[in-house]
Amino acid sequence: MSPFKSSLYWRLLISFCVVNLVALLVGGVLTQRFIEYSTAVEINWDALAQGADRAYENGGSTALTEWSLQQRREGIEATLYEDGQSLSPIRMPSSVRDSLPNWLAEKRDMVLQPWPNLYLAVQQVQGDDGKTRQLVALSRTHSRLRPQTRQTIFLASQAVLSLLFIGLVGWWIARSVARPVEAITRATRKVAAGELSARVGAQGRRAHDELAQLAHDFDTMAERIEALVAHDRSVLQDLSHELRSPLARLHLILDLAHRSRDPDEAARYFTQAEQEIVRLDDLTGEMLALSRLEGGIPGENRERFDLAAMLDECARRADVEAKARGITLAVSPAPPAIVSGSPLLLERAFDNLIGNAIKFSPDGGRVEVSVESRQGSVRCSVRDHGPGVPEAELSSLFRPLFRGSNASRAQGHGLGLAIAERVVRAHGGEISAANAEGDGLQVDVRLPLAS
Repeated sequence: MSPFKSSLYWRLLISFCVVNLVALLVGGVLTQRFIEYSTAVEINWDALAQGADRAYENGGSTALTEWSLQQRREGIEATLYEDGQSLSPIRMPSSVRDSLPNWLAEKRDMVLQPWPNLYLAVQQVQGDDGKTRQLVALSRTHSRLRPQTRQTIFLASQAVLSLLFIGLVGWWIARSVARPVEAITRATRKVAAGELSARVGAQGRRAHDELAQLAHDFDTMAERIEALVAHDRSVLQDLSHELRSPLARLHLILDLAHRSRDPDEAARYFTQAEQEIVRLDDLTGEMLALSRLEGGIPGENRERFDLAAMLDECARRADVEAKARGITLAVSPAPPAIVSGSPLLLERAFDNLIGNAIKFSPDGGRVEVSVESRQGSVRCSVRDHGPGVPEAELSSLFRPLFRGSNASRAQGHGLGLAIAERVVRAHGGEISAANAEGDGLQVDVRLPLAS
């Protein structure tokens, strides 16, 4: 997965960009205020005027120019004016230069602020030669700070604020990331220790990012594992319970055969033993098939096929057993219904449904199979005209090893409908059973049609 498609990546990137922007803005404001009011010493405009006059009297315009350059390095543009004329070069905005003659004509000391963060001072100074001159000085602050000092203070404050904000935001991000990771770690350790009911829960899903998806996937996986383990335990318990009776009968039959002195009688016992062994083999095979179905159908086993044609084939195979009891197996003609899935598993499911209908049908009865496609799905019905099922037992009909009050009418293990239900559910379908009008049981299967 590309990092640019990761919500966690964009969350971190945006957070750090916002932090640096805030640090830059806040740092600039605080540094300016720090320079203005706290750090530096206030400019003494009168002392500055005296210094300019001494330099001019001692060395003329050349000395005044050198003095002005020294002041410029400290952040002040300053020179002397005499009779309205500048005695050395000075840099100033044109709007200030245009208004300066009016301020000089007032012949008084003043400190003005013509622009935000720009200060203009006009100071009268009396020289030793008796002439009156005027200091004109411009500064962006009231403070006598060198530009390098201001830059150092600015960079230092920016660095401190950036570290502070990055530390706070980094702590917040680390905390938001560590919480779901810690919740996933705790849940993983509990599951590893055998506590299959452990879940990450809402604590790992607060943010909508990859960690929340991981927490959701972990909970889904844990639920699936818990369900599979619970099912396997249930199957093992039911299987152990169901195996006791045939094993006891097998042990008794073999004991009788061992004690029998008549070869024909012993042969009958051995024949019964073989039947019990076949029954045990069938029961174990169906239980294992049911357990495997809980894991779902692998994607590579799915293919497109005609469900209507498959039902015709299932009915053809079952027709031999039906005719042996005089049962009519009627399949309604239907157009092709293309589904996607495992043909072998669905064949087994419908074999079980048709075989179950034949098993509970009276001799000379009738079993009806129909297929109907509608609104993106196909509905298959298998109906017999047997005794049906008591209403109280319908909800338990698809439970493994469940045999209702009518089970004595036919042999079986109570696994055929359970296997059919697991196969249909694994294919994204639904299965239901209801007593048909008049008599018998009708089982309906609904499967999605292939796109």
